[in-house]
Amino acid sequence: MMLNFFDQFMSPIFLGVPLIAIAMAFPCVIFPSSTTRWLNNRLLTLQSWFLGYFINQLFLPLNPEARKWALMFSSLMLFLMSINMIGLLPYTFTPTTQLSLNMGLAVPLWLATVIIGMRNQPTIALGHLLPEGTPTPLIPVLITIETISLFIRPLALGVRLTANLTAGHLLIQLIATGAFVMMPLMPTTALLTSALLLLLTLLEIAVAMIQAYVFMLLLSLYLQENT
Repeated sequence: MMLNFFDQFMSPIFLGVPLIAIAMAFPCVIFPSSTTRWLNNRLLTLQSWFLGYFINQLFLPLNPEARKWALMFSSLMLFLMSINMIGLLPYTFTPTTQLSLNMGLAVPLWLATVIIGMRNQPTIALGHLLPEGTPTPLIPVLITIETISLFIRPLALGVRLTANLTAGHLLIQLIATGAFVMMPLMPTTALLTSALLLLLTLLEIAVAMIQAYVFMLLLSLYLQENT
């Protein structure tokens, strides 16, 4: 009986404990915490350099008011990057293949940027719904379209992250299954397929990192519009 390839994206439960909770706690274990020593070790130095470079690149085009979110954005990016790459390890589970988790991250953060815009600059925030110089007959249509595009932003954030990771993991599983089946029949083809699988795994690592960066970049752009 052939198993369903999408079974790997179901949230597993062991002894009544959802493993997604354990997977989400994984980043807290792998990232070292700061110490009271005068000099950091190599790992802490590399981590500090990466965080500083990321924050500088992400918040360079933003105004000073939006840079208050630097700590939360950098922490969330490290969290997403870590749990994105968990699924590439054997016998593991990727929490970000669950749309519920991604929407649970995207909706509150997007809503926070909208509330900040409505509180600090309501005229500019509402002005995005109607471009200047719009003909009078098109005003209701444009307001409706811009409102829909505003409310579809969190859905686009969550679906993009889920779809990219699901597609990559599913493709790796399909190629690995094909290589395993062809091994006794066509060993040479199976070895070439395994080499392709290695390259695809490297690509998936890059995708996991890039998708975490894109998620935070889009949130920073939404924040820029409302500050």
